[in-house]
Amino acid sequence: MPAGAILSYELGGLLANWLVRLWFAATIVLTLLILAANWASNPTAPMLQALLFPYLIFPWFLVVMVLGISPVTGSRLDSLADGILSRPITRYEYLLAAWAARVLVVLAVYLLVMVPVVLLAVYARRDVAEDTVTAYGVLSTLTVVGLIQVFLVTLGFLVGTLLRHPLLAAVVLIFTWMPVNWVLSTFDLEQFSPWTMYVAVPSLLRTPWETAELDEEQTSTQMAEDAEALAKFISVMTGQSQAPARQARQDSFLEPREFRHLSVPRILAGYGVPTLAALLVSLIVFHRRDL
Repeated sequence: MPAGAILSYELGGLLANWLVRLWFAATIVLTLLILAANWASNPTAPMLQALLFPYLIFPWFLVVMVLGISPVTGSRLDSLADGILSRPITRYEYLLAAWAARVLVVLAVYLLVMVPVVLLAVYARRDVAEDTVTAYGVLSTLTVVGLIQVFLVTLGFLVGTLLRHPLLAAVVLIFTWMPVNWVLSTFDLEQFSPWTMYVAVPSLLRTPWETAELDEEQTSTQMAEDAEALAKFISVMTGQSQAPARQARQDSFLEPREFRHLSVPRILAGYGVPTLAALLVSLIVFHRRDL
């Protein structure tokens, strides 16, 4: 019961938080803008990839990490110490309840916005080239991106627990996450790098229930369409004139690439295991800390 009470309290505080409210509103607005920009020109897979750009690349990872930092940093430490020392609740219960509240809020914002938009994009009739998006691919993509959001929350949770100061923790996260992600993206490991996962989204969306390789002609055609769609999306986001697709593929680390052997269990393990490890380290560090 104490853990449930803390979970309810944290959820209430987060739902009343203006950062969460503004994030939710901004997510709706940005998603609709991306949807409108891609609706009449791009096939389904590149359009869904563009819709997931804010969650995997920029800017929503900043909000998600900041939400994860706050439970055990700054002024909350003093009131937290009194609460834990004077009431029948363990440190583990408090930390897990605070973490679960943030995970629930982040997933709620993500799913409330993305699920209706994805269903609209998949089932609506549009005057664009047909795409081989599958139900398994859509479900797998939404699950993987949701797990990445949980991983980002937990990473912020860990850094906030280690450093205690919210501003310092935010600066450390921002200035380490981007370079580390860039390095990981050079190895083309979609199970470790959200940037590479973003590039792999069209391939994952087209993955059937029983994994089968697409023929080379269809794959090359789809890659060319993905490159053109990516060039259009980048031109819209940056406000610059559209560069040729060939040039975009040569210069961008987000260039469309072929992922023939995507393994959803391996991807889930690649983000799930570090999430559990970060949460475990947070619990151990907080348990041994002097309040």
